[in-house]
Amino acid sequence: MSSTNHNAYEKLLAAPPSNYEDDLPAPVDLEFDTQAQWSSGLSNCCSNVPLCCITCWCPCVTFGRIAEAVDDGKTSCVTSATIYAFFTYATGCGWIYSLTYRSKLRKQYMLGASAFQDCLAHFCCERCALCQEYRELQHRSVAGDAGEKKDGVEVVPMVPNGMTR
Repeated sequence: MSSTNHNAYEKLLAAPPSNYEDDLPAPVDLEFDTQAQWSSGLSNCCSNVPLCCITCWCPCVTFGRIAEAVDDGKTSCVTSATIYAFFTYATGCGWIYSLTYRSKLRKQYMLGASAFQDCLAHFCCERCALCQEYRELQHRSVAGDAGEKKDGVEVVPMVPNGMTR
């Protein structure tokens, strides 16, 4: 090594190391920051007693309402409820069909949970999961029954264009 290169090398070693990490912004955990929380818990089924009763005795009705709201009316409540009823009562696998809508709902509103948690919720507590999903849609003012009150104001279902009451 030449003496000029050796001197430059010694100067680099003698200089305090620069800390580039101080100049960079702190890393952001996008997954944590963008995840919203469910408005109610899985075990809050009885917070809405009429919904709990309908879901307990006829979960296809609640599922049909959820599917219609999540699909923005592209799928009718009756069609979704019929498909769900067939899968539930003929094969016992209706929870798999309803699981797909929970995943859609979670992605649509960026709700925190994992696919594994969704699967467990629908396999072990199908009716509780349906109640939670419907309450979430009500909380976001996407679903509602005629005559039902939310914050003291009556929730009236939307009527598609071209239809009159």
